[in-house]
Amino acid sequence: MNNHQIPAPVKAVYFTRGARILALIAGIGMLAYFYRMIVGLTIANINDQYPWGIWIAIDVATGVALAAGGFTTAALAHIFHRERYHSLVRPALLTAMLGYTFVVIGLLADLGRYYNVWHPVLPSMWQGNSVLFEVGMCVTIYLTVLYIEFLPIVVERFKGKVDLPKPLAGLNKIIELSLSIADATLNKLISVFIIAGVVLSFLHQSSLGTLMIIAPTKMHPLWYSAVSPLFFLLSAIAVGFPMVIFESLLASRSFKLKPEIDILSSLAKMIPFFLGIYLGAKFIDLTLRGAWPYLLDGSVESFVFLIELGLGAVLPIILLLNDRIRNSFGGLLAASALVIFGVAMNRINVFLVAYNPLYAEKPYLPSIYEIAVTIGLIALLILVYRAIVMIFPVISVPPSDGSNLVDRTEGSLVEVRR
Repeated sequence: MNNHQIPAPVKAVYFTRGARILALIAGIGMLAYFYRMIVGLTIANINDQYPWGIWIAIDVATGVALAAGGFTTAALAHIFHRERYHSLVRPALLTAMLGYTFVVIGLLADLGRYYNVWHPVLPSMWQGNSVLFEVGMCVTIYLTVLYIEFLPIVVERFKGKVDLPKPLAGLNKIIELSLSIADATLNKLISVFIIAGVVLSFLHQSSLGTLMIIAPTKMHPLWYSAVSPLFFLLSAIAVGFPMVIFESLLASRSFKLKPEIDILSSLAKMIPFFLGIYLGAKFIDLTLRGAWPYLLDGSVESFVFLIELGLGAVLPIILLLNDRIRNSFGGLLAASALVIFGVAMNRINVFLVAYNPLYAEKPYLPSIYEIAVTIGLIALLILVYRAIVMIFPVISVPPSDGSNLVDRTEGSLVEVRR
């Protein structure tokens, strides 16, 4: 970690005008969510021909991909020992933890019998031939690993500062002892969980691409490929760093902190490499399958495919190879947003645009409830992220920006003077 940067809770007004707007959107979304839980899937425009919609394409498939910053940054800083990027690990970890948490919440909305979601943890119900079983188990275990990885941050925040009022004061020593044991244990085992998190991510990120392999006659040739698992993994790796950069820049702007342009610019240098590998694999696959003619047939699918790769991969590579763009706030924000857009569009294209079911009576369009739930979950995720970074030492900033920090040595919301 940079010696001039200290992770600390951010001191800021929580309910800004933007936060209030997000709270309103989240509230509407949660009302739609609970309404769906009560009345069932009748509020969604999914049916036998279109058994999934934006809750799977966006809330799950896209959400899992955009949470990839957690394992890519952890691998970079802890496995490859690139020390200068340690200040980015905690925000990336938090983004991944919340991302996967909300993926599960979104998945519950899509499941007809959501109350049976715990069944895969029972060995009697395991099905080793099911791709969804592997995805479900990996996501469940990885989400647990993410919460374990976040525990040291919780311990750091509260260890030595537990002071419950009466009548709970008798629990102070017990909680402090628990925090001390957790601290000592996690210090010895955290490397195991970091490695496990990276391995698990490789497994389920690629397995999501396996889901559509069983439907060759229902998929458009531009997206159907026997190596879809490889594409899903490569695109998840490629979007990991852009997501970290995007989150860091928006957080610095929201909390009026100085952005870590030098570190983010250095991280951005790696993005064209990973995007290039992804693009190269795509082009080779299109060539081997003889699918290039579909790219020029003037169909809606060809147009959308060109946008996905052109704006989501080719343009960011060009932008990030330019030193001036890569070292500017706006340039980094725009380039990283384009990569995020490209990967999100790829997941939507694979699960919705490319999917053409047999005997469909009408095309799928999401209902107002589906849209409300999706937007509401995104708004709620941002609000939870904002709350956590104001409580726990997640974001690292230079001491010169200390006016926005909480004094961790005293354990109270005391402003740190310059």
